[in-house]
Amino acid sequence: MSETPKIVCNSVWKIFGAYPEQTLKEVDWSLSRAEVQSQTGHVIAVKDVSFEVNAGETFVVMGLSGSGKSTLVRCISRLIEPTSGSMVIDGQDIMSFDAVQLTDLRRFRMSMVFQHFGLFPHRKVIDNISFGLEIRGMDKKARREKALEVLEKVGLDGWADHFPRELSGGMQQRVGLARAMAVDPEILIFDEPFSALDPLIRREMQDELISIQAEVQKTMIFITHDFLEAIKMGDRIAIMKDGVVVQIGTPEEIVTNPVDDYVREFTEDVPRYKVVSVGKVMQSISDSARIKSARKVNHNEKIDSLIDLVTNTDGPLAVVDDENQIVGEVTQTMILRAMSSRV
Repeated sequence: MSETPKIVCNSVWKIFGAYPEQTLKEVDWSLSRAEVQSQTGHVIAVKDVSFEVNAGETFVVMGLSGSGKSTLVRCISRLIEPTSGSMVIDGQDIMSFDAVQLTDLRRFRMSMVFQHFGLFPHRKVIDNISFGLEIRGMDKKARREKALEVLEKVGLDGWADHFPRELSGGMQQRVGLARAMAVDPEILIFDEPFSALDPLIRREMQDELISIQAEVQKTMIFITHDFLEAIKMGDRIAIMKDGVVVQIGTPEEIVTNPVDDYVREFTEDVPRYKVVSVGKVMQSISDSARIKSARKVNHNEKIDSLIDLVTNTDGPLAVVDDENQIVGEVTQTMILRAMSSRV
């Protein structure tokens, strides 16, 4: 994952109502969303939101229903027009784009995957997947070859000539994912794509997307209301409430250091050992000579990935940094204590 920002949102506002610009200028913003709506009849969907998404990052926008997450993400492509603020992609503020530039952005550089699939029922799977390529003007043979390639990548090889009605919900969502990937976009936006699926299929789709992302390294923005899904999918998470981003951080940062009670409620039932890294629980080296010959683990490894290793190893494990330098040690007792800890 590159540390170069692919997307930069600066002070984005979205106000729904008859006079959004006037409301933005005149309202006392110390008032709550409900108070603003009561006084003005306007709904503050997104309130002064700023963040960056790095190239190749999976950035999760998470919040309860009505938090503003879907509105915010639609502002990124200007499917919804922000009331104020800038939306910069690769150094270009897309707020200045005309209709032709926006069409090119959505057609060539960005794709979306929706909760309810959005497939064309009268088109076969292969034609659904190749639709974006057809819109681009690619010839039939070339777009079929590309669609078949992507179809195999999402695990639906052999289903090209079936209709959506012949597929399960999970399979239909795979078609939606394949359609988004077929145009080889730089940015993929997922709007609660798995929330309509059964739990088992949902986990399978999450794992599938994580596997695909490891290969393709696209810039992904993933919307969800499920915190467990957020920490599984996201390199970083932005948590929203009442149109405001209340915290941005890695899953580990949010679970170990929630900024307020709202965020803390989401983290209460999260198994800490699945998100906390070894570097957070390691101790200073107790025996320098012995630790040099010990098994090494990276400080970013999650605790749960070491359970089998530490229980079958005599003595401590050496914790190393990204330059492979030993920076501490971790023992079986420390791992077991961290697994049972709620902090």
